[in-house]
Amino acid sequence: MRVAEAVGRALAALGVDKGELDEDEMKLGLKKAMIQHDLFPVFCLSAERNMGSGRLMGFIDNVCPSANEMPPQETLRGALLPCDAAGPVCIFVYKTIVESHVGEMSLFKVYSGVVKSGMELMNETTGVAEKLNQLFVVEGHGRTNVNELVAGDIGAVAKLAGTATGDTLAPKGKPVTVPPIEQPEPTLAMAVVPRTQADEDRLAPALHRLVEEDPALRVERVDETHQTLLHGMGETHLQITLEKLTRKFGANVDTEDVRVPYRETITGGAKGVEGRHKKQTGGHGQFGVCVIDLEPLPRGGGFEFVNQIVGGAISRGYIPAVQKGIEEAMGGGGVNGYPVVDVKVTLTDGKEHSVDSSEMAFKVAGRLAFRAAMAQATPVVLEPISRLEVTVPLDLQGDVMGDLNSRRGRVQGTEAAEDGRQTVVALVPTSEIQRYAIELRSLTGGRGRFRAVHDHYDVLPAHLVASVKREVGDEA
Repeated sequence: MRVAEAVGRALAALGVDKGELDEDEMKLGLKKAMIQHDLFPVFCLSAERNMGSGRLMGFIDNVCPSANEMPPQETLRGALLPCDAAGPVCIFVYKTIVESHVGEMSLFKVYSGVVKSGMELMNETTGVAEKLNQLFVVEGHGRTNVNELVAGDIGAVAKLAGTATGDTLAPKGKPVTVPPIEQPEPTLAMAVVPRTQADEDRLAPALHRLVEEDPALRVERVDETHQTLLHGMGETHLQITLEKLTRKFGANVDTEDVRVPYRETITGGAKGVEGRHKKQTGGHGQFGVCVIDLEPLPRGGGFEFVNQIVGGAISRGYIPAVQKGIEEAMGGGGVNGYPVVDVKVTLTDGKEHSVDSSEMAFKVAGRLAFRAAMAQATPVVLEPISRLEVTVPLDLQGDVMGDLNSRRGRVQGTEAAEDGRQTVVALVPTSEIQRYAIELRSLTGGRGRFRAVHDHYDVLPAHLVASVKREVGDEA
């Protein structure tokens, strides 16, 4: 129905008003709708079984508009760049392929002008001069060398030093920048773990090359959970990427679930908590005593350390060691094993020994004092909360809202979207939407889409803390 409406609008713009359309008129309407960006045809085919490729080629040849029929490309500076061989040279790199025997190969479209082999162009994004030593046209796994390509052509060039997907190349002194392709936000993540030390050495450069080849991928190292995360557009996208890791780069990996970066804080306080470190092993011993007060800070307050030592109970040189020990204890995890945030520590008193005291002794004392104070200050676990925007057809809105409620989500409201759809906005615990891309597809029959971003941290309900602590034990 949407296709018919788009074709009808396109034909109406051409002055065609008929109840029925013949084949030629349908082709004309499809072409006009694609030129106006009202239609984006999708074909299903199998290269492995050679099914559907002929129909796709026929559609491209008989229906799709040619490059010179498309409206001029608008540059980032607002200028219009028509597809004209007599115009200024401008090429846009739309994809990067990593070939084992060639290296990086940049696929590009010539938006304007004539590009010749050996020409030097400037990367307008990075400011790097690139020499196009050899041009070729890619046909499957084969490549055909060419001397030049004109406006509207698609070609490739190997071994560009500083050009990535989305960059524009133009002559020096004639800056032209085509807007880069907007990549969708990844919807699914998995943690990758190298199987051997050799795989670990190969993994980082392999992931870097894959992201260059496919900007829809994202790689993230999460220090809190000690995981390397690979983000993609769904299960199939990530599985293909894992296959490439092994086949193209020889990096064998296992996958595991993404751990949620929980944190800890306190809701009460503790005063006059002592940390004492005393050890005598012959010769100089170790001695350090510190007394601290612990109190909560507002959410997002981080960490605050206040020195209120008076009378020289602890020498000034040992104060930083106490703070360092406390910070190490916070990073190592509180009562429930997660990093501690949003607390204020006040150092109020302490003792030292003229011979046995040292920075190490006071660092240990600070760590012991903090751990003891945490246990007294009513600790709680904080969980990350995501802002989730789910866009679905109107008839599925109720199903989605019910599902979000079952995930401990708080619906903030709904907004009208395009084509009669509705966008449901909710705050949902991040742990409840780790595989939401798969679950939403199942719930909506593939008709829903979503966007999730971190919003804030909130207190994890007490009845769920036990299960979280079990997860920490399993990871250890």
